Amino acid sequence: MASKVRRPRRCQLAVPGSSDKMMAKAAGMEVDHVFLDLEDAVAPNAKVGARAQIVNALNTLDFGNSVRCVRINDLDTHYAYEDIITVVEGAGKNLDTILVPKVRNAFDVRFVDRLLTQIETKLGLERKIGIEVLIEEAEAMMRVEEIAGASPRLEALIFGMGDYSASQGIDPRAIAGDSGYPGDIWHYGRYKMIVAARTYGLDAVDGPFVNFRDGDWYRTECVRAKQLGAVGKWAIHPSQVAISQEVFSPAQSEVDRAYKAVAAYREAQAQGLGAIQVDGQMVDVATVRLVQRILDEAELFGIKPSAGL
Repeated sequence: MASKVRRPRRCQLAVPGSSDKMMAKAAGMEVDHVFLDLEDAVAPNAKVGARAQIVNALNTLDFGNSVRCVRINDLDTHYAYEDIITVVEGAGKNLDTILVPKVRNAFDVRFVDRLLTQIETKLGLERKIGIEVLIEEAEAMMRVEEIAGASPRLEALIFGMGDYSASQGIDPRAIAGDSGYPGDIWHYGRYKMIVAARTYGLDAVDGPFVNFRDGDWYRTECVRAKQLGAVGKWAIHPSQVAISQEVFSPAQSEVDRAYKAVAAYREAQAQGLGAIQVDGQMVDVATVRLVQRILDEAELFGIKPSAGL
């Protein structure tokens, strides 16, 4: 099942919705995805005012090709429904997705879907606003499959390992570096969430790494997530953006090999052959399926094969 909307998510940059300065800076960055935050990054006494700041930012700043997203407050708070109403009614035409934190089940997703439908109908918005959700509760991980299939608006699942570690009781040192666990402490959570996302044609995104001064370990976490099938990772600081977008981009050599393999296989098919060798490696229909993902990513990110291929 393929995603209905293809958006680049190699990096999702978190930006406090209460900071006009930081939102303006984010708008000028070449980053795939920016989410303006009303939840963790905003103090309780600033949340209501931050809604208007976000509406103004969406309506006046040029975010270029970045996906424009707003993270609302937890649905169990009294802020959440007015977050959606205020932001969508004020700047819905300039908003791509709503990010919902701490979902626990499919009903949470459907609530947001229904509210968005009502507002879009009222305003006559022609373009539907997508939904992204954070998997950051043990209950959500247990029900991740039903969450993934909850709504046609749903575009992405994000593994929020910070709150998830609190929910499950995981060593909090793991969200900032090497906790001493023998292997990847997040492997099971990442793996399970990514399988659910892929099953329903959704993007899977890895969550935050809080020690933004440790670029090497952040890169390690990016690589681990990519190897399991994630399409990107959060950045909580601008210094992490370049690392994430590099790791989750196919290298030029990968694109060239993929393009060469697919072209050779199509030529072989025309000659009635089922499998061939390209540069010493067998290429068959399964190989083509694997490398087609690289070509799809290259197309999304504007990476073309080298001249002569």
